[in-house]
This record gives sequence, structure tokens and C-alpha cells, in this order.
Amino acid sequence: MIYFPNCKINIGLFVTGETNDGFHSLESIFYPINLCDILEMRIKGQKESKLTIASSNNIEKDVQNDENNTIWKAFNLIKYDYPQTSNANIYLYKNIPVFAGLGGGSSDASHMLRLTDYMFNLHLSEEELMNYATKIGSDCAFFLKNSAQFVYGRGEKMQDVDLDLNGYYILLIKPNINISTKEAYKDVNNITEHPFDLRKLDIKDIVFWKDYIRNDFEEKLFVKYPLLKEIKQMMYSLGAIYAQMSGSGSTIYGIFEKEIDINRIKTPKGTFVYQTRL
Repeated sequence: MIYFPNCKINIGLFVTGETNDGFHSLESIFYPINLCDILEMRIKGQKESKLTIASSNNIEKDVQNDENNTIWKAFNLIKYDYPQTSNANIYLYKNIPVFAGLGGGSSDASHMLRLTDYMFNLHLSEEELMNYATKIGSDCAFFLKNSAQFVYGRGEKMQDVDLDLNGYYILLIKPNINISTKEAYKDVNNITEHPFDLRKLDIKDIVFWKDYIRNDFEEKLFVKYPLLKEIKQMMYSLGAIYAQMSGSGSTIYGIFEKEIDINRIKTPKGTFVYQTRL
């Protein structure tokens, strides 16, 4: 069986404080994007479980079973509670870049939960899947819903929002810069009360979003990595209605009314560029 874990973008990201367990609290809109990894599982006659990861940039590699990998973590959480879950051969092809702020690893984990549930006929409830997802990472639960969500707390709390970007084009550009979540939060010092209630975000006002929506990570990271600021400026020069850094990673996205000729975009070597219509 093959699943296609998709990614997301953040529309606005306000760092609003710190939680009692030492994490930062935030508010954001998560919006699903149809850039997908490929996740496959086979279970017939496997002597031991195995995870193989491949991408366009490197050869296939086997990944050892450890809790630092979100796919293994998802599989092992279910296997612990349901010992009847047998060994599996898992294959992941990565299209979503890492350290990109697109939630690729979280999506892989959430889709692994659903894939394991399906393959072994466990009939897990949405509540059970959500509980597993929150144990893996803050973003994981979102990919079980996979619809526009107002996200708050550490990112694990969600509320449906009526936001539809259908018909718009999204351009993603990630240069060869890897920013860890730890690095991004380390540089944030503008913790504020939310300057705007993102639950009231209206697509009819998209041309004004840049006047009152921001990503709090941009201020420091744009100084540290000027190329990110240059890419955001380029998005607007190409005609973007709204542009922003996604999450705490190094992807800059632009929302456009028309398709862009990405072959004319000049970017440094190793830059990931992707465009899709929503």
C-alpha cells in the first residue's frame, strides 16, 4: 500500500510566550500543500522491520530503528500497544525538503500511523490516532486533519478555519540553508500578544495580509541569512500577493494569482523550487 504524505505552509506565525514545560507557545494558520513524499509498506513474509529512505539527491539508505526518526516512532508506538502488528518493509521517497518549515517529517509520521492502522486492520479511532500523533511531535496532529487549521499552544491544539486558497498558485523556494527548530527559537526575542486574530483571516483581504500578518522568526533569521530576505523580496517582484517564510525553516513561499515561469527564476545552486496550483 502506498500513501502520499503532503506538506504544509504557515500563514502567519506569532510566538506568544512560553509554556510550563519550557516550549514556546505560538499561533499560526497551517494550510496543506500538495507537495508529497511517497510512503510504502509491505508486510508479507518480512523477517524483520526495515526502513529505506531515498530522494533525488542521494542513493537509497537503510535507517536504523530508533526514536529519532518519526516514521519508526509512529510504527513503534502502535506496535507496542498492538503486539499483533508484524514486521514490515517500509520505503520512503523524499520529495519534501528537510529543515524547510514544511512539516515533511511530521507528515510522514502521521501518514505512517494511518498506513499502519490500515495495513493491520486495527480500526483505530481518530482520537487514538491523535493521541499517537501528539506523542511524536507538535505538528503531527495537523496532518491527520489535513485542512486549514488555526494552530496554537505548542502547535498541537487546533481549530477549523474557513480559509480556501483554491485556484491560487503557490511557489516554494528553499535555498541550501538548513535551519533547525532549536536555532530558530533561540533567536526569537519578540514574544508578543497576538497582534491579529488569525482565526479572522479572510481570503477577500489577501492583498492586505502583508500589512498585518508576519512570521516572528523572520526578523532575526533574515539578518543571519540575508538570502532569505532577498528571496521574499523577489517573490513580491514576481507579483506575489503575499509572501512569507514558512514555519521555522528556510522555505519562502509566495501566493500568486497566475502561474510563474519558474525556469526564469535565478537561484543559487542547490535551491529547491516548486510550484503548484491549489
